[in-house]
Amino acid sequence: MLVKAQLITEVQLDDAIKLQRREGGKLGSIVVRLGFCSDQDIVSFLGMQYGVPAADLDQWPPIEASVIALVPAELANKHKVLPLQRSGNVLTMAMSDPTDIFAMDDVRFHTGYNIDPVVSSERGLIRAIEKYYGGSSGLTLRDKEPGVRTERRTEARDTDPRAVPDAGLESEEATLDLRDLEDEMSEGTEYESLDEDEEVNVAALGKASEDAPVVRLVNVVLIDAIRKGASDIHIEPYEKSYRIRFRIDGLLQEVMRPNLKLKDPVTSRVKILAKLNIAEKRLPQDGRIKLRVQLGGKQKVIDYRVSILPTLFGEKIVLRLLDSDKLMLDLTKLGFEPESLVQWDRQISKPYGMVLVTGPTGSGKTNTLYSSIAKLNTSDVNIMTAEDPVEFNFAGINQVQMKEQIGLNFAAALRSFLRQDPNIILVGEIRDFETAEIAIKASLTGHLVLSTLHTNDAPSTINRLMNMGVEPFLVATSVNIICAQRLVRRICANCKQNDPHPLPPEALLKIGFTEEEVARGIVLKKGAGCEVCGGRGYKGRVGLYEVLEMSETLKDMILTGASAIELREQAVKEGMITLRRSGCRKVLDGVTTIEEIVRETVL
Repeated sequence: MLVKAQLITEVQLDDAIKLQRREGGKLGSIVVRLGFCSDQDIVSFLGMQYGVPAADLDQWPPIEASVIALVPAELANKHKVLPLQRSGNVLTMAMSDPTDIFAMDDVRFHTGYNIDPVVSSERGLIRAIEKYYGGSSGLTLRDKEPGVRTERRTEARDTDPRAVPDAGLESEEATLDLRDLEDEMSEGTEYESLDEDEEVNVAALGKASEDAPVVRLVNVVLIDAIRKGASDIHIEPYEKSYRIRFRIDGLLQEVMRPNLKLKDPVTSRVKILAKLNIAEKRLPQDGRIKLRVQLGGKQKVIDYRVSILPTLFGEKIVLRLLDSDKLMLDLTKLGFEPESLVQWDRQISKPYGMVLVTGPTGSGKTNTLYSSIAKLNTSDVNIMTAEDPVEFNFAGINQVQMKEQIGLNFAAALRSFLRQDPNIILVGEIRDFETAEIAIKASLTGHLVLSTLHTNDAPSTINRLMNMGVEPFLVATSVNIICAQRLVRRICANCKQNDPHPLPPEALLKIGFTEEEVARGIVLKKGAGCEVCGGRGYKGRVGLYEVLEMSETLKDMILTGASAIELREQAVKEGMITLRRSGCRKVLDGVTTIEEIVRETVL
C-alpha cells in the first residue's frame, strides 16, 4: 500500500523487510525508524488497512485522567493500548493492531465497557503511554515474538497459520497447552487434552482453525469458564454479531463478543478438539473434550460435553462443564428438608421398587441420583447404570453409555441389565413407554430402579407415566417415592446482610409463608455484592425438594384414576413439603431470597 502510494520505493521496502527478518518487529514501525516515511503516514494507511478510524496521538487533545484510570498501566503496557474517551458503556481505545481480540477482551473484562478500537502507530502509542502512565516499563519497538509479522492485511491474519506463533497445536494431535497463554492466564494455570490416542489430520482441518488467535481464543474461553465456576458455555452466531455467554449459578451472562469473522474458525477448532466432523454443517453433532487442568497448583480433570446445532446464521455450540470436584455426593448437603431426607433414605434403602426424580434440564437430578447410588454402593450389591451421556465415573458401579445410532438405547440396555444379575439399576431417563414398561417390570421383580422424568412437580409424574401407556395398577404397585426438584442461587456468605426493603405481611402470605411465620416476623436476607460473588450477591446454588412418598391412600387414589391436583392435595395433607414451601424454608434460614423461589416455583 505504501509503495503504491509512492511513499516508499520497492528498494526501501526490501530493506525494511530484511531488517524485520533480522530483528523482528512490525513493518510499519521499521519503515518509520528507517526514516522512509512519517508516523502520520503509517497511521492513515493503518486506518485504511484495518477499516477503522485512525488516531494521531501526537495531535490528540489531552485525555481525561478518569478515562486513563479505567485501564491500569500494566494492561496498557502489556497490550500497547491507550484509552481515549468514554461514551456511555463504550470505551474508545487506541491500538496498533485493532484485530487483537485478546487485548480488547482483556480490557473489556477489566473495565466492563465495550471496546471501540481506533488504530494508531506503535511508536505514537509508546510515546503516549509514557506520557500518561510515566515510564516505558520495558516497552520496546520489538515484538514479543521476534520475526512475527502482524502488521499486514486483515485477511492474511485470518488465513495464514504461520503469521503468529503456534499456541498449542502440537504435531497432529488435538492437544491443548496453556504454556503459550501465560499472558492471558494467571500464573500456574495450564492444561492438556486427554485421550489423545486418536490422531487428527491437521492438514485437512482448514487453515482458519489453525490460526493461533483462534486457538488461543478457544483456550481462553475453556479455562475462563472453569475459573468463573460456569456450568455451560454458549457460543452463539447471529446475523451481525457473535457472542459467548457463560451460565453461572443458573443464569446466563455475556462474557465477550468476538469478531464475526471468527465464527467458522472457532466452530472448526471446537469440532477438532471434540473429534467431530468439521465438514458437516447441516446436522447436529455431539462430542466430548476431556482436559487435565492445573489451576493454582491443583490438578483436576474436566469434561466438556459438546453439542453443536445448525441455526439460521451458523452453528451454535453449547459446552456443558462436568467437574467432578463440584459433584456433591452428600445427601445431607444438597438441600433436603430433614423430614424429606428421612423419607428419601427410607425408600432408596428398600430392596425393590421404583425411585423417580423429576425436574427440568439443569435442576440437579443427576446429582441427586448419583448421591443416592453412591450411598448404596457397597461391595455386596451389583449396580448397573444406563446413561446418556455418562457424566461422571464411579468406582464399583457398572456404567453404560447409550449409543442410539447402533440401537443401544435405554430399553435395549435395560433388557441386557436383567441378564447381568443386578441389585440396583439406574436408568438415565424414562422417555417412552417401552423404557417405562421394562423399568417397572424390573422394579416388580426384585430390583431397585432409579430414574428421571421431565415433569413440573411430583404428583404430575403419576399422570405422566399413565399418559405414556403404563397401567395405573403397575404405577401404584411399583413406585416407592417421587422427588421433584429445582435449583436456586445461594446468597453469598461473604456479603450477606438484612434486606433493607422488607415485604408487607400480605405479600409474604401470598408468596406462601404461613400466618404463624409472618406473625413471628420474617427477617429477609440478601447479598450486597462483593468481590467473592462478582457483585451479584449470590454464590453457589442449593436444591428445593418436593418429596412424595407413596402411601396406601395415594395408591388407592391412583387406582381410581385421581387427578394430579387431587393427589397433590392428599400428599400435602400427609405432610408433603411442596417446592414453594421448601423455598420458603430456605428463605427463613437465610439461604436464598424470595426473588429466587418465585422465579423457580409456583404456589
